[in-house]
Amino acid sequence: MIVFFPTYARRLPGGDRWRAVVAGMVTRPLPPRSRRRAMAVAVLKRLLDLDETQVASPVFQHRADAFLFQRVAGRTVRVAFAGREYAAGQTDRSGHFHAEIDLEEGQVRASVAPACGAGDWITYEGLVEDDERETLTGPGGRIQLVDPHGLSVISDIDDTVKDTNVANRRELLANTFVREFRAVPGMADLYRAWRDAGTAFHYVSASPWQLADCLDAFLADVGLPAGSLHLKLFRLKDSTPLGRLPSRKRSKRRVIERIMEEFPGRRFLLVGDSGERDPEVYAAVAKRRGDQVAGIAIRAVAGRASREKLQARLARLARRLPSGGLRLFDDAEELQELSNAF
Repeated sequence: MIVFFPTYARRLPGGDRWRAVVAGMVTRPLPPRSRRRAMAVAVLKRLLDLDETQVASPVFQHRADAFLFQRVAGRTVRVAFAGREYAAGQTDRSGHFHAEIDLEEGQVRASVAPACGAGDWITYEGLVEDDERETLTGPGGRIQLVDPHGLSVISDIDDTVKDTNVANRRELLANTFVREFRAVPGMADLYRAWRDAGTAFHYVSASPWQLADCLDAFLADVGLPAGSLHLKLFRLKDSTPLGRLPSRKRSKRRVIERIMEEFPGRRFLLVGDSGERDPEVYAAVAKRRGDQVAGIAIRAVAGRASREKLQARLARLARRLPSGGLRLFDDAEELQELSNAF
């Protein structure tokens, strides 16, 4: 089974070629009655105090299936743009693959998909060889074409555009495995206004790659603009979710800075929340690449710290930034005025 992640492409100097990122993972589902699967489901059932009805619910079954698989290493992946095939490398030990492919302008225009938002998206087909070296066709992927100049939003997902309650482990697990995903009120309208003004989107989150399809569907279902997805590699020896979900670390900053390095002519608005380390990560990025940072917006979420402590925390970070460079908001409407600046 191949899953391709939504990525982006940048125009190369000279203007007639694009460098496209192709990424994804190859997995094999665990047998429905396997011992490993039964043990994983039993642990989740105990952790979340689920009854049999909840375990049998479509939401739980779909989300659990996203984690219950075997990673397939050493598989050759190929992709095709407008009928021309390219090598996309081999899967690594985690089942992931990543490649950069240069495309001519004509190929790009022949691969353009129906509009997903600001700018164009292109699509491609995917192929992978199975154990018997037979070629299997994947579902294909899509790539956002991002111009060298303009504005981009780099947005967190959990507790920024999706209610997750990361600070409460039990609620985090319930919101991940049992409940329908819920959008933060007003954020879809706000992001669509920015998209309509020509803004591109990159979603950089500590959510695990296993949820890529679920999160991509969530963005579309609630009306959030499509964008490239940059999630976190989540590995356990038995490839099951029997440990804590990952937290934000330095890897998030590295991903953000890589995106900014590849688009030196663009400016970036960084949007996150106060639940974990977004303010510190974004402030560190702004300190290193301040000429590209258009601003930082942090959604206040309930946590162990009081409002006064949160404001003091942000005030310390704001002292390192230009005046007005970091703002705290409770409601999406408080950021509507930023649309005028775009």
